[in-house]
Amino acid sequence: MPEKANDKTIFSLLEVTKSIQKTLADRYKSLYWIKAEMNKLNHYKHSGHCYPELVEKKEGKIVAEIRSILWKSDFERVNNSFIKLLNEPLRDGITILFQAGISYDPLHGLSLRIVDIDPTFVLGELEREKKESIERLQLEGLFYANKSLPFPVIPKRLAIISVETSKGLSDFYKIINNNPWGYKIETTLYPALLQGDKSIPSIIKQLAVIAERTKAYDAVAIIRGGGGEVGLSSYNNYNLAKAITIFPIPVLTGIGHSTNETVSEMVAYKNAITPSELADFLIQKFHNFAIPLDQLQNQLISLSKGKFETEKLKLQDLALSLSWNSKNKLQSEKHNIQIQTQRLQLFSRQYLKEQYGELANILRLIKMADPSQLLKRGFSITRLNGKAVNSIQDVKVGDIVETILVDGTITSQVTSKNK
Repeated sequence: MPEKANDKTIFSLLEVTKSIQKTLADRYKSLYWIKAEMNKLNHYKHSGHCYPELVEKKEGKIVAEIRSILWKSDFERVNNSFIKLLNEPLRDGITILFQAGISYDPLHGLSLRIVDIDPTFVLGELEREKKESIERLQLEGLFYANKSLPFPVIPKRLAIISVETSKGLSDFYKIINNNPWGYKIETTLYPALLQGDKSIPSIIKQLAVIAERTKAYDAVAIIRGGGGEVGLSSYNNYNLAKAITIFPIPVLTGIGHSTNETVSEMVAYKNAITPSELADFLIQKFHNFAIPLDQLQNQLISLSKGKFETEKLKLQDLALSLSWNSKNKLQSEKHNIQIQTQRLQLFSRQYLKEQYGELANILRLIKMADPSQLLKRGFSITRLNGKAVNSIQDVKVGDIVETILVDGTITSQVTSKNK
């Protein structure tokens, strides 16, 4: 009962809270379907109970917030429904449609007791967001922007957005680093959250960092392990998809095994269902370059060998022809030389004979001019001081002269001269 003091009615806190409890219990007797964002599940493994934090946002700001309770038995039933329909468990950061009763406890305050959560609503919300993002990007003319970029012939330098401990990233590394052809791909890891609402700003932030270093990379790859529809819901976000589609170099995605392609995967230059498939895509790019190059190399070797063989045969034929021609030429020239030799010998004999005749005539003339022959015919030679006297003017009276006859010499003195 309330107390009276100085004409004031005083209620205890317990009385007030019990009054609120009774009023709410009388007013909210039914269960209600409520839509809210489950900011955090708060599942306690030791008890199995959950205490979800529920909020409603307007333009990114929280406009309503309340605590809730999801008892162990209800959580297990709801969680199994999520796993069956969405291929993943109930988790933080999703908008849910849940059935709950409104309760108030004097000690713990106001809360919602959740008895059921509709997984089909979550799936529908994902599809709605996906559709809105696609329509908006198409309206802005950005949907195919990244797909229109030229892709490098050999993607050797890769920036990777992932979690270092991701199994998908590990599978990706194994394939590209251990490929049997020895292709080398340089990778740089940019760590980011890959799941939940926080993954959106985390990935966008790393894309912004890489955008400042695009000259250092040929492409960007966003890599994570497998996941269901809910786990991939952040990749339907408009802001994330836009950051991918306007990125200045090709963006590659390998973010899970989901058969329902997200918007981010749709706008990326290349989407692979798994990180392993993405690694195979990159290896194939190297193949596409290397195989024709190897074929050209083999063709070049084959053509070179053929050319060398052809030229070798030509040289052999030329050498053989040259050998025959040389032999024939030598034989012909030898024959010509023999003929010329015979002619020269015949000419030489005739010439020598003629020269012999001329020499004989000259010899006869020389013999006829020989002084001894003249002396035999009665002529003599007079010399003065060893020189022949050809004129009376060459001597004077008193000179001693020498007269040469055929059989001797007379020395005399000139006593007189007469013309």
